[in-house]
Order: sequence, then C-alpha cells, then structure tokens
Amino acid sequence: MIIGSHVSTRRGYREAAKVAERIGGSAYQYFPKNPRSLQLKAFDRQDAARCDEWCRERGMVSIGHGPYLVNPAAEGDLAEQMALSTLNDLAIAEACGSLGVVVHFGVLKDGDPLRGYQNSIQWLNRVLGQWSGKAKILLENQAGDHGDMGTTPEELATVRSLCARPDGVGFCLDTCHLFASGVWNGSHWDEFRERAAKASFWEHLTAVHLNDSRHPAGSRRDRHARIGEGFIGLDGFRELLASPELRHTPLLLETPVDEDGTHKSQIERVKRLAEGE
Repeated sequence: MIIGSHVSTRRGYREAAKVAERIGGSAYQYFPKNPRSLQLKAFDRQDAARCDEWCRERGMVSIGHGPYLVNPAAEGDLAEQMALSTLNDLAIAEACGSLGVVVHFGVLKDGDPLRGYQNSIQWLNRVLGQWSGKAKILLENQAGDHGDMGTTPEELATVRSLCARPDGVGFCLDTCHLFASGVWNGSHWDEFRERAAKASFWEHLTAVHLNDSRHPAGSRRDRHARIGEGFIGLDGFRELLASPELRHTPLLLETPVDEDGTHKSQIERVKRLAEGE
C-alpha cells in the first residue's frame, strides 16, 4: 500500500519528505507554493533536487496541490494568470520528482455549463501547450458545493479525452467529495467501481485524497473528517480499500490531524483497514 498525508513545506521540500516518512508514510502531498495566492514562486532548485534524490532512494511518492484559486473554467485575463501559476507548480513538482499537481475541476457559475467545459479544455490546452515535463495536471472531482460540474468520473474522463494532450492529464479522486456530491453513498462501492471502469477512469487515476466526511452523502458540503470518524465510516473505507484499482495508487490523507499534530495514527488505521481488520 502506498499511503501518506499532506505535509508542510515550511522547512523545505526535502524536509517535507522526511516528515512524511517519520509518520509512517510512503507518499505525501504538499503545496508547491502559497495555496491562497496565484503569485509565482522563485523556488530553491537545489532543495528540490535533494528532495527528488532522497525520494528516489527511499521509494517515496509525492504529488503537489495547486492553489485553491485555480479554476480551469475561468475566462479572460484571470485564466491566463491561473495557467501561469499552474506552470509554476508543475515546474516545482517536476524538480521535486512528484507525479503531478492537483487542480480542482473547473466551475462556471454563470452561463451555459457547456461553455464551462469548453473553457476547461481550452485551459488545459493552454497549460500543456507550454509544458513538456513528466509531471501531470491531476484533475480532482468536486463535492458539488459550487455546482454540478466535475462531480462524476464521466466528466473528468471526457474532458481529458478532448484536450490536445491527454497524456499530460491524470485524475485525483477525493473520497469526501465523491460522498458529499452523492455520486457515492458510502456503500455499494462496487457499483461506483463499475461505473468508473466504463468511463475509462481507473486507467488514468494517479492519486486518491482519502478523506472521511463530516456531513451525510449528498450534502454537497466539503468538510473532511478523520478516517472512520465521519459519515463514510470504517466499513465504507474497508470496502473501498479492497479495490484492486487502488492497490498501487498513492492514498493521501487531507483530514484533521490527531492530538500529536500528525496523521500517524490515521495512517496506521488505514493500513489495518486495508488488511481487513
């Protein structure tokens, strides 16, 4: 099992990887730069290279998470600013040896939803047309709190297939978002597995945000709970973790930390659940 959590980079990229290992992880997620700003970052390339080397030696896997402000369905000058921000994130992720950068599926609040999908495809083309590295854009399913767009595996798969460079796009599946949107109700996981398989979703899954939910299925409220302490519950995760599609996929916790300030005990809990305990 490849599992870990989100960790801070306040002491540098390599130190973030070391923290991830110390708490029992074999994977981790990090913010390449300030997650609440689109401002570009002139990063320490030597630190990033040391991070890459350290992770390769230990088999540690990582992904970056882009700023919350990035919205692929946006229009005008703001879309260009977001594209430049994501290119900056991809450069940092590539230097750190990461698989890619998570970007939330786009939302167009006003206007024809079809235009929102078209904008997202054009935005992906804009970014990937300027990017030649191995790190991918990882589209993440949404919780439905900003509208219907981007909640289903079919949408992610279709947008990927229609962009000019689909090989530059992977998926990040957020379990809380999937539950909150009502696409999955916490049981009958095999039904979702089959639905996602028909959409050719699993082939391009790069990472999973493993989060419980503080609110019921279909609530459209994106509030994460500790694993087993929310409405998905232990049984829901036990069924999910038995999926062969997730056996070699990094599982990353974005849940509230425990009393020690880390995700160590939750990582151990997930390992036990994956073993059927």
